[in-house]
Amino acid sequence: MLLPRRTVLRPLGFSPSGLHFRLCLHNQAGFVFTQTKAYIFKRGFTIAPSSASSPHSKWALLGAGVALAGTSAFLFMSEEKFGGIQTIFVPSKEDYQNVYNEIARLLIEMDEYDDGSYGPVLLRLSWHTSGTYDKTTGTGGSNGATMRFAPESDHGANLGLVHAREFLEPVRKMFPWITYSDLWTLAGVAAVQELGGPTIPWRPGRQDADSTACPPDGRLPIPSKGPPHLRAIFYRMGFNDREIVALSGAHALGRAHTDRTGYEGPWDFSPTVFTNEFFRLLVEEEWLKREWDGPLQYTDKTTKTLMMLPTDMALIEDAEFKPHVERYARDSDVFFQEFTDAFVKLLELGVPFKGQGRDRWVFERSE
Repeated sequence: MLLPRRTVLRPLGFSPSGLHFRLCLHNQAGFVFTQTKAYIFKRGFTIAPSSASSPHSKWALLGAGVALAGTSAFLFMSEEKFGGIQTIFVPSKEDYQNVYNEIARLLIEMDEYDDGSYGPVLLRLSWHTSGTYDKTTGTGGSNGATMRFAPESDHGANLGLVHAREFLEPVRKMFPWITYSDLWTLAGVAAVQELGGPTIPWRPGRQDADSTACPPDGRLPIPSKGPPHLRAIFYRMGFNDREIVALSGAHALGRAHTDRTGYEGPWDFSPTVFTNEFFRLLVEEEWLKREWDGPLQYTDKTTKTLMMLPTDMALIEDAEFKPHVERYARDSDVFFQEFTDAFVKLLELGVPFKGQGRDRWVFERSE
């Protein structure tokens, strides 16, 4: 939180009817009490004198991340005139659409990553920041964006995601009111939609946390494992077998890197287009163990240019998983719908939203 050096922020309280606050601004003549113009705010924060202010900073961002009915409110105050501008900023759907648009614009403009798109690594960031949730302890998940800090940023499963986080920094600077946790999940939505995938409903309301909220290592899937491991990881979050297979369809995008996971190669022939090809290839192609110096992975017999992980092969080796793989291979519409439902659930695990599901928004794709 960025505060004027002349100010101190103290919470006053809440009432059953909603969040209320009053500003107490101090100038040379003493305290000036200013009632805000937004009727939804009456009382809740007090600003009192502290040390000397800096003449160089124009704006202070106060009340970062105050949740209001599923969104966030922010107070901007002029530091040069304490009796001057005070603005309550409650981001609207249009504001978040502007964030989405900027992500989409950068996806087109910055085409030097991997196969020509940062989209796959943005999807991976949103997946990994959300996939640490534990329903028993209520810890982990997208709320907090704790991958900004070690040790989570250094977890083996998160290697390479620094590229996604750095890609989004200019967006965060352009829209400083959005939390990292909302930004990262919205970026995953943009990645899926802009790369030809289904429309993903999304809602804001996540709040950032510090490093003390980092989840322990080992909560994300380990590529070398089989069905029991997959079930242990996903059941911990509250998913069932169908949702496990649907979410595995995120491998429709991107590729593995030896300097990150130890594995190498794309899963299908269109790693920057979201399709059901991952499942079709699992079912229709013959997969052989790759002969190389790296960890066990599989390669397609036809071209020997594609790869599958042991966790991918587990989807067709397990009697409960395989029928879902076959359904998705036959019908991309079914896959798109069931991926959407599971992905929305993943992005919202553990988030204390104020609103209900009807508050989710759908964002327009770029042209």
